[in-house]
Amino acid sequence: MEKLGLYIHWPYCLSKCPYCDFASRPVTGKTDILLAGYRRDIQNAPRGTLTSLYFGGGTPSLMDEAFFDSLMHEITTRWNISTNAEITLEANPDAITFDKMRFFRDSGVNRLSVGVQSLRPGHLKFLGRRHSVETALDVLRKASKIFPRVNMDLMYGLPRQSLTSWKNELQRALALGLEHYSLYQLTIEENTVFGKKGVQTCSEKQAVRLYKLTDEMMDKAGIPAYEVSNYARVGAESKHNMLYWTGGNFIGIGPSAQGRLGNIATQNERWPADWLKTPTHQEVLQPEQIQMERLIMGLRLRRQDYPVQNLDPQKIAEALRRGWIIQSSKGIRPTQKGTLMLNQLILLLA
Repeated sequence: MEKLGLYIHWPYCLSKCPYCDFASRPVTGKTDILLAGYRRDIQNAPRGTLTSLYFGGGTPSLMDEAFFDSLMHEITTRWNISTNAEITLEANPDAITFDKMRFFRDSGVNRLSVGVQSLRPGHLKFLGRRHSVETALDVLRKASKIFPRVNMDLMYGLPRQSLTSWKNELQRALALGLEHYSLYQLTIEENTVFGKKGVQTCSEKQAVRLYKLTDEMMDKAGIPAYEVSNYARVGAESKHNMLYWTGGNFIGIGPSAQGRLGNIATQNERWPADWLKTPTHQEVLQPEQIQMERLIMGLRLRRQDYPVQNLDPQKIAEALRRGWIIQSSKGIRPTQKGTLMLNQLILLLA
């Protein structure tokens, strides 16, 4: 493998949010034992040049400095890192300080992704977030002075959320002047606290209105969608996430982490105790599996054409007739209507 992405999963948070279905849990003791598992996975991974590193979780900004230094030593010993590599770290506003930001920057991190989720106190409480609006804004302002690139996560589609309240919230977020925003609709997963309690999101009609408003406001701000839930100025797209959406090669390290290396899919055990004693699972993907996965991921992109060589021309014609896609000499891409109907579009073309 020549060019690779690397994903490192940190499985701990300060507390578990009621909507979260990721493999994460509150910190209850020492985390140093993870380093041995990371080292094992790194030493067993193929060599190459890393074009992106992504520390996700969980809340990887909770790593202490000595731990992060040791982990970066293992990474740089195993792989070459491209001079223009994107190195992203996820953080929560209540789990990072100004000094810690400077440490991560000096250690090579050049992109901070901050999980804010809301700029309304009532919504933060509903979502189980520990930080205040003021703390989140303060962290983002400081981060913008320290890191070359900063991303802000926000969530919408909450119960009874109005267009006006979301518009005001988004205006406040845009006033920060960031180049990348991840704007997600709240979904209720079965195994979460919200799922078990039967919490409902806003209505489907309201979700469509909120999505269209988001697209409109971000377009006007010069930060249009480049993926279903991601908005960026041209050139500020997440290099690492683009690997996922374009079928690139990436390695997954840590509990629950996945990887794709050519036609090999890798999957680690979900929880630390199981992952530490279990080798990475590997599966050889069949051509039809790879094609389906690339269709599912590729049609999430709003600015990049998906090649049509393996697609049925009659199905493409039907998607065009429904207004779900546009076509050029390079391929197809979903319209806003097609993005709203993405599952149906994939089923049609598949």
